[in-house]
Amino acid sequence: MKKSTRNRREAGLSGVRQESIYLAIKELHEKEAYPVENICRILDLNRSSYYKWLHRSKSIREYENEALLHKLGYLYAEFHGIYGYRRLTDELNARYETSYNYKRIYRLTQLVGIKAVIRRKRPQYQRSTPEVTAENILSRDFTAEKLNEKWLTDVTEFKYGDNAKLYLSAILDLKDKGVVSFAMGRSNNNQLVFDTFDLAVSKYPGAHPMFHSDRGFQVRQEVA
Repeated sequence: MKKSTRNRREAGLSGVRQESIYLAIKELHEKEAYPVENICRILDLNRSSYYKWLHRSKSIREYENEALLHKLGYLYAEFHGIYGYRRLTDELNARYETSYNYKRIYRLTQLVGIKAVIRRKRPQYQRSTPEVTAENILSRDFTAEKLNEKWLTDVTEFKYGDNAKLYLSAILDLKDKGVVSFAMGRSNNNQLVFDTFDLAVSKYPGAHPMFHSDRGFQVRQEVA
């Protein structure tokens, strides 16, 4: 890159960098009546530099950077702050039929603090697959010819008191819809399901029913 081109680019960016500071000084002085001398002393700025900026003639590059920042600000707000400099560059060039490169837009967005908002990822839930879920051989046939032919199990949540929770795990016989066994606990975990199943087996040790459940994680882990 030629030295003159680099100097012009740096001068344009320097103007943008100081723009927000000088505008803040101007607003504080005009609207709040703060003395320019005091503001410059606090910010460790040369007061003559501020007045030079106030009465200066802007370069073409500075005007172009300001126009770019206005457009980038609108785009950033339009997409709720989730676009970074790359997507902002693509959207800017597509919408205004321009050809700005990523580096220039990156420098401008960094100067004014435009950054993409990092969205929290949604939790990834384990999908039911044949490796961890038993085949659905019941096929929604919720009838039975005899007792201990088909058992159905599920866990139900109850709320009580001050946001407390209680879980009921039960096994039903599809012949008479009677309760084969049940267990209660304060946690919806594997042990609750195991306790319910153990009670049913101890009650009917000779039974070999078709055992059907939903695809909750407790039963999936038991099957696996």
